[in-house]
Amino acid sequence: MLGIMKKTCLYIVLTLTTLLVRPAVAQQLSTPPATPAELEAVYTTGIESRTTTILTKLNLTDSAKSNQVHDIIIAQYRALRARDEIIDAKLKADGQAINYSNRAPQLDAASKPLHDEFLAKLGDALTPAQVDQVKDLMTYNKVDFTYNAYCNIIPDLTDADKAKVLELLKLAREEAIDGGSAPEKSSIFQKYKDQINQYLNSHGHDVDKAMQEWQAAHTTASASTAGK
Repeated sequence: MLGIMKKTCLYIVLTLTTLLVRPAVAQQLSTPPATPAELEAVYTTGIESRTTTILTKLNLTDSAKSNQVHDIIIAQYRALRARDEIIDAKLKADGQAINYSNRAPQLDAASKPLHDEFLAKLGDALTPAQVDQVKDLMTYNKVDFTYNAYCNIIPDLTDADKAKVLELLKLAREEAIDGGSAPEKSSIFQKYKDQINQYLNSHGHDVDKAMQEWQAAHTTASASTAGK
């Protein structure tokens, strides 16, 4: 039981670090030279792995439908990569760094037709609940993860507060499924976390203070438990 409590505290603390602070830009690591064919093979393996994980969670019993959803998701990953190549090439030609801040102005317009077509196809094959499950899996379950963190940190949230937090996190998810990478998805969620924090601060809460008090309480509890 003690071990579970420690893991739960660590889980929430790690989440907290993203509630108030914008994520640092991940350092790009150099990779050894690779041929186009090798790069394509690595990419294909990656998206197949992600898609297999999604299909496993969906647990579709109809093999034809499972294959259909597989092809829809794979096609979307490839379409997003093609979009990214166009955006990044333009940024490079303009002498701009390739990061979310510079990519964001072009993402909405470039993503909307891909987004709408993707969800329409998923909607033809899956139930609304299953479509939401795909969205969650494509965004690393950030909606539930972050929502639970807010509820743990600020236990006196009203039902209206909770509804607003969930509403904004779902909007973040809707945009983040079009993100071109995990860091980009995180940056998109951070925009909405900033909005959540502003909303909560304007509705009788002090998010900074709540976070500090939560961290202090759990640090003290962890130290006390470790000494026994």
